[in-house]
Amino acid sequence: MRRKWLMLLAGLLIVIALSACGTKSQGDVTKELSEKLEEIKSYKANAKMTLQMGTEPQTYDIEVWHKDPMYYRVDLKNAQKDQSQMILRNDEGVFVLTPALNKSFKFQSEWPKNSSQAYLYESLIKDIIDDKEATFKATKQHYIFETKTKYQNNQMLPTQEITLKKSDLSPVSVKVMDTDKNPLVTVEFTDVKFNASLDKKDFDMQKNMTSAQLEVQVMGEVTDEEFSVKYPSEVSEYELIDEKEIKTEDGKRVVLTYDGEKSFTLIQEKAEVMTASSLTTVSGDPVDLGFTIGALSNNTITWTHQGVDYLIASNDLSDEELTSIARSVQGNSVK
Repeated sequence: MRRKWLMLLAGLLIVIALSACGTKSQGDVTKELSEKLEEIKSYKANAKMTLQMGTEPQTYDIEVWHKDPMYYRVDLKNAQKDQSQMILRNDEGVFVLTPALNKSFKFQSEWPKNSSQAYLYESLIKDIIDDKEATFKATKQHYIFETKTKYQNNQMLPTQEITLKKSDLSPVSVKVMDTDKNPLVTVEFTDVKFNASLDKKDFDMQKNMTSAQLEVQVMGEVTDEEFSVKYPSEVSEYELIDEKEIKTEDGKRVVLTYDGEKSFTLIQEKAEVMTASSLTTVSGDPVDLGFTIGALSNNTITWTHQGVDYLIASNDLSDEELTSIARSVQGNSVK
């Protein structure tokens, strides 16, 4: 009987030892991720992004194409498919396209190197590798990392939880969280294909503008109705001291002036639909506001959303503060 117990105990110890041998450490997984980045020459990914920054959640569909070394195509559509923007990077530079308005902006920018990008696989992996204080846990099917972000407004969104499949290290989900660990941005990947077939011409600006306009009708974002004025919510330390409405040929321009320790001006007016495709060169960087892509340069941030142009200008605010306030100008119209 004693011999049977000893054999049983020995068997259990062997099972435990083998199980331990199959458990990978954080260092092991991080090394595999670094090797994975070296192996991948391209990928296509589809994801659903949900924002919790306004009064109601907003959902967007994202399609990402990437080809080494630095070719990118990020197509961002809202749930109703009536708003669309695209970020392109090719040999000519970085472009942000707004098909419904026939507009495109060209940036001399290092995007996407200069910030975290929740929907770009290599950006997520680099955030994991670069954060020496990242936390790690493994479940039956997933590896889960919590890392610092590199957003321009990372005081508002300082951390992210990245979930990867154990089987092929592909992304499952990303939760970008505020200081209280509430997820404000959630990206859920529905399909990822590594080493997908892509060519340089797939990232051509004019080709993509034309194909995008077939999906989103030009002038579809702009109506004849007067737009509703929107007010930023992240302004507890500022006071709205003036609101002016100026008549324009296309309707109205609204100018909001805020004051406090720092001051800024928010201008909003109906977006102009170009009769022919227009290209504007911007000295600055594209910035992901979640619900749209903005342009950050020279103490200003500009963006277009639902047929309205917005501009925030300030001699006092940092780029991070400009971005944080811009992110909060959405949802219902509330003073």
